[in-house]
Amino acid sequence: MAASSVALLLPALALGALGLLLLWRARRRPRARSACVVVLGDVGRSPRMQYHALSLARRGFDVTLLGYGGSKPHDELLSNKRIHILHIPEVNRIPVGPQMFQYGMKVVIQAVYLLYTLLLKISPVVYILLQNPPGLPSIAVCWVVCSLRGSKLVIDWHNYGYTILGLTHGFDHPLVQLAKWYEKFCGRLSDLNLCVTNAMREDLAKNWNIRAVTVYDKPASFFTNTPLEMQHQLFMKLGQSYSPFRASTELLDPAFERSAFTEFNPKSRKVIQLERRPALLVSSTSWTEDEDFSILLKALERFEQWIIDGANLPSLVCVITGKGPLKEHYGQIIRQMGLKHIQICTPWLEAEDYPLLLGSADLGVCLHTSSSGLDLPMKVVDMFGCCLPVCAIHFQCLHELVKHEENGMVFVDSEELAAQLKMLFSEFSSPDNRLNQFRKNLKESKQLRWEESWEQTVFPLFTHT
Repeated sequence: MAASSVALLLPALALGALGLLLLWRARRRPRARSACVVVLGDVGRSPRMQYHALSLARRGFDVTLLGYGGSKPHDELLSNKRIHILHIPEVNRIPVGPQMFQYGMKVVIQAVYLLYTLLLKISPVVYILLQNPPGLPSIAVCWVVCSLRGSKLVIDWHNYGYTILGLTHGFDHPLVQLAKWYEKFCGRLSDLNLCVTNAMREDLAKNWNIRAVTVYDKPASFFTNTPLEMQHQLFMKLGQSYSPFRASTELLDPAFERSAFTEFNPKSRKVIQLERRPALLVSSTSWTEDEDFSILLKALERFEQWIIDGANLPSLVCVITGKGPLKEHYGQIIRQMGLKHIQICTPWLEAEDYPLLLGSADLGVCLHTSSSGLDLPMKVVDMFGCCLPVCAIHFQCLHELVKHEENGMVFVDSEELAAQLKMLFSEFSSPDNRLNQFRKNLKESKQLRWEESWEQTVFPLFTHT
């Protein structure tokens, strides 16, 4: 009897002691000019939150950047002494029981890890800046921590989490409806809200009763044109692993800039001399359901057929960067296409190499279709920072970023994309071609960089809340 009483008493005392410790930790006063930037995802693949952390650090904030490990963040962030990166374990579903049970257990475990880290591993901060999505369970957990510690909760709305979940389960699924209710209810608990488009700001106000400030994604200063010599160095580096870069290395050597190249035309069965290099096409993706890359692949097949038929078009090197669940699926399709005049590769690039690639390209392609129709693709923002024109698939608020026939072109299907590629690259050898006109328009637009935009729109909010 005594033994069983002790067995019950010890866990109770342990829990009580833990509760007192958490309460003591929670009530400590936050350090002045301190912030925790939270993303329940790969920190290295969350550029906007990295930019927030850097901007806060430049303004004298001590910043903890909390999220999953995996991809390497930008060197500037790693070398900043005011920024401390703290990783939490990534939680996978437990493959036991019904789907709802698996998802529920994952959320509970994530909540425990996040609550433990925020209360026991991080000193109190003035602001918790949270990326949404994913907001389940992070919004509720961060609100609890802010309530205990007197911190202010800032949510940066990139999209709606329930709409992403709806792509997989359907929008009438009980799990999706529960996620929508949670996101709407908990989103109102924040002290300050940021969002990525005016369309999202209006939707938050109208349907969720949440007031937000639009903070457009802007390119960081390192997204710019890549000098020819640096292009050559990049291609030499990437050529060690990817054959299309090896084939193109000589093209980017400053000593061979205007070299003549040969190409076999199967229709005329002759080798012809070309005074142009292959065109470099770039796209980036997370390889998820909201980007249908079959559209690009079908357009490239059509482009290949035009070359075979004798059209005056350059060969293409198509580089698709990124990681994600559907990469192997599309990789198998690409390997079976058997293209002769178009080389496709799908590398994962280091953070410092990605801007160099965009700054070396002739055209970007974006297949991002927003699950909510209210966010904008950051990949296009980065491309525009490099003055790289874009062909982008149409969705609801794309016009806030891509201006058709001004800084790029908008398409709706593979046939329209193929026609745009043919039109743009048929003028490839001409110095006053459409692509160069788009580049000129991008240069003359004098778009703000992230640092300037953040100083104007975000910093005043952090000093007056």
